Amino acid sequence: MGLQLTGIHHLTAITANAPANLHFYTQVLGLRLVKKTVNQDDTTAYHLFYADGAASPGTDLTFFDWPVGPERRGTHSVARTGLRVSGRASLDWWKARLDAHGVTSGAVTEIDGRAAIDFEDGEGQRFRLLDDGGLAPSHPWERSPVPAEHQIKGLGPIVLSVPALETTQAVLTHVMNMAESRTYPSPDGEGTVHVFSMGEGGPAAELHVAVQPGLPVARQGAGAVHHVAFRTPDAEGLKAWTERLKGFRLPSSGEVERYYFRSLYFREPNGILFEIATDGPGFAVDEPMETLGESLSLPPFLEHKRQQIEARLKPLVEA
Repeated sequence: MGLQLTGIHHLTAITANAPANLHFYTQVLGLRLVKKTVNQDDTTAYHLFYADGAASPGTDLTFFDWPVGPERRGTHSVARTGLRVSGRASLDWWKARLDAHGVTSGAVTEIDGRAAIDFEDGEGQRFRLLDDGGLAPSHPWERSPVPAEHQIKGLGPIVLSVPALETTQAVLTHVMNMAESRTYPSPDGEGTVHVFSMGEGGPAAELHVAVQPGLPVARQGAGAVHHVAFRTPDAEGLKAWTERLKGFRLPSSGEVERYYFRSLYFREPNGILFEIATDGPGFAVDEPMETLGESLSLPPFLEHKRQQIEARLKPLVEA
C-alpha cells in the first residue's frame, strides 16, 4: 500500500466572533476547549482548538478569529464538516438539542448509508452529525454539558466541492494514496459525491468530493473553512510526505513547526488548502491535560512576545 495517511487530523475554520464561537462549541456542542492560543502567522488573532476530552488527534475543530465578512459559498472549497456520534438514538437526541437552542438544522435522514443531520452554526459554518456505527473509540469530557453517550467523538468525513473531479482525483489517489471507493448523489441535489478513503477507511478517514460545476467560486470569510489536515503518525512520516510531494513537483510549504504538531501545507489543484500533520507531541506538551485551554498558551518562539500579544487580544468573554 505504500505511504498512508491515517485519517482526518483537524479542520480549521474562520470566525468573526470569538466569544460567540466559544459559547457555541463548548456550551451547545459540548466540545472541550483544549488550546487557547494565537495564529502563529498573525498573532493579533486567536486560534481556538476544540476537541474531545483527551484532546485526541482527529477530533480537533479549530478557528481563526478574523474581523471579516461572511463567506460566499460555492465550489473550490471545503463545503461541510462531518462530526461523528454513536447511534441513531444520539442523532434523535441531537436533533432535539439543536432545535431547543434555535440552531438551523435539517431532519434526521440517511446520507451515504448513514443516519445524519445537517446543521449550521450562527455564522453559517456547515456541519453534518452522523452515526459512525460505534466504530471509533470515545473519549468523553466529564465537564461537558452533553451526556457522555451523546458527545461528539471526532471529525469525518469532510466534504469538498470542486467544479471538476479529474485533477483533484489524481492528487488524492496518485500522490496521497487514497482509494476511491464509491459514489452517491449529493444531498443538496447538486452533482455526485465521490468517496476517497485513507488507510483503513471508515468515516474518520474519508474525504467526500462533490463535483458541482454549476456553483460559483467560493470566497473565504466568516463561516468558511480555511483548511483541512490529514494525519501522519510522526515526524518520520511527515518527512516521507515532504519528499513525496517534491517527487511529484507539487509545491508545498515544506515542514513547519507548530509546536503541538509538525505540519506540511499544499494546495490541491482546485485551490483547497491541505495540511498533513503529525499526531504528536499533542496539546499537553506545555500545560497539564487537566487544565488544557484555561489560559493563553504560546509556543516557545512566541513566549518572549507574550505581553504585547496579550495586550492586542480582545477579551474572550463568553457570549
